[in-house]
Amino acid sequence: MIHPQYKRVVLKISGEALAGQQGYGIDPKFISSIADQIKDVVALGVQVAIIVGGGNIWRGVAGSAQGMDRATADYMGMLATVMNGLALQDALEHISVPTRVQSSIEMRQIAEPYIRRRAIRHLEKNRVVIFAGGTGNPYFSTDTTAALRAAEIEADVILMAKNNVDGVYSADPSKIKDAVKYESLTYLEVLKNGLGVMDSTASSLSMDNNIPMIVFNISKEGNIKRVVLGEKIGTMIGGD
Repeated sequence: MIHPQYKRVVLKISGEALAGQQGYGIDPKFISSIADQIKDVVALGVQVAIIVGGGNIWRGVAGSAQGMDRATADYMGMLATVMNGLALQDALEHISVPTRVQSSIEMRQIAEPYIRRRAIRHLEKNRVVIFAGGTGNPYFSTDTTAALRAAEIEADVILMAKNNVDGVYSADPSKIKDAVKYESLTYLEVLKNGLGVMDSTASSLSMDNNIPMIVFNISKEGNIKRVVLGEKIGTMIGGD
């Protein structure tokens, strides 16, 4: 029998990944591919919670840089994550994977409000839970949301899915040919070296709660399942 390495995971998917090769918006083929990978993981008996970004539709930091009020720009970004969450829910339910979207910003007509105990109950019933709306507060990224929700639901690991990036490097491999890929790092090394895996708030929160993270390439078919089964792909980040 195949035994997964983790029982409950938080999968962080960037908005840019959902855009696929388009670079913006939602690529239906790519989101269907992600849904198929998630279905394979659920079939192993793994409880899956998902955090989606919104950068394929709107980036709060970019809006703020152009003179928009930062809080307003961030709230617009949170609404973008809800749109992505609904698109992913639709793709999952088209292949018969029961899914619930919980939003930190209340919008009862389209999503449940985020309630920790209800989210855990959904997971225990083998439903995929998509956490949308970020933390519900401006100035916090969806990376921080992933670390926060992982701590709240007592997840075993955070799976940081990147689009066409297979781990953490010492520099941008697309610009520097001799950039070194790390097989493992500590959160302190990530913070000290400014490696840009996630923002410092998310790194600190994950470190304080001793939640490991794996950075890997989601574009390669089957990689989510490989990570869950314990294959050594991507970069492992932990406390030791």
